[in-house]
Amino acid sequence: MNSTDDDRLIADSVARLFADHVDKTVRLRAEGGVFDRVLWQRVIDAGWPLLLATEAAGGLGQGWVQAWPLLHGLGHAQVPLPLAETLLAAQLLSHAGLPLPDLRQGPLTVIEQGFGNTLQAVGDDGALRVSGRAHHVPWARHAQAAVLSLDNGSLALLDLRGGPGLSLQPQVNTAGLPSDTLQLQDMRCVALAPNPLPLAQPVWTLGALARCAMMVGALEWTLTQAVTYAGDRVQFGKPIGRYQAIQHALALMAGDVAAARMATQVAIHDVPAPGTADGAAAQFSIAVAKVRCGEAATRGTGIAHQVHGAIGFTQDHALHFATRRLWAWRAEFGSDAEWAAALGRAAMAEGAAGFWPALTAKSFDTLSTIPPSTSSP
Repeated sequence: MNSTDDDRLIADSVARLFADHVDKTVRLRAEGGVFDRVLWQRVIDAGWPLLLATEAAGGLGQGWVQAWPLLHGLGHAQVPLPLAETLLAAQLLSHAGLPLPDLRQGPLTVIEQGFGNTLQAVGDDGALRVSGRAHHVPWARHAQAAVLSLDNGSLALLDLRGGPGLSLQPQVNTAGLPSDTLQLQDMRCVALAPNPLPLAQPVWTLGALARCAMMVGALEWTLTQAVTYAGDRVQFGKPIGRYQAIQHALALMAGDVAAARMATQVAIHDVPAPGTADGAAAQFSIAVAKVRCGEAATRGTGIAHQVHGAIGFTQDHALHFATRRLWAWRAEFGSDAEWAAALGRAAMAEGAAGFWPALTAKSFDTLSTIPPSTSSP
């Protein structure tokens, strides 16, 4: 069986499970603060949280190309689970040689030092302690542990199950999903290991890529709803989709969605395998994808709500589940404006002689470490 067949099987399996078990009631319950343990067990039974983890750690040993249908499906079905965060955390832990927590006890989340997080790590292997504040940690209140990517190129595992030195302030993002603040006081790390990937900030960078794939799924679902509604809604004797202004808006949205999908798929193919030496192309492509997806989300959500006559803002209509997630995801792990600024600074650093060679090679040297910002993950 070739990779195309594998991808199709994953996509079909994802679509079936989410179609059968994710609906408005499930989404609203999550926004009310309830973690769906039945749905979580279903995705564990399917093996999806360990898709990127090594076979030695009990995972499936796949790459980001194979994760594309799953991440896309999370956005397309607006699934209220921290599956993307757990997927990334399990990959980092397993390739770093650290033990994976039992996911039946709960999901995992991720944190990057810097980027608005005021975390300081003191000590060495076996005695590393962390203090400070981590903002907007996805699903932290429901996670049993967090993978913390440190500035020194290490990965630390933090136990979030209410141990000493930890306090949590529940917060939500624009989608109404958990995005909590953690206060750490001399909190001991459970485990520590070198970062196994050739990416200086693996949580921030791959977290942005995961959000891109999810945004593409949500954008495609939103576009389908807008096109369908434009064909069904009759005004002045004919469907509104026959009016040129509506057609123009939908065509603009369709172009943005197609560009976002292509940019994200290029970035996914550029992700380096653990143990390889160069992640420059991935850093470049992920930056481009986050910019493109963020811009598509901004324009696309506005068009979709306009086509729906703004009824998509009501609780009774399903459109807002996708559009509120798009607004949240475009800001998480760096906004399109922040990634665009990083690309701009890197391009200028190459100078006139180095710009075109670096652009065609997808290798801006100064993108290898993005300066910390006040952005939230």
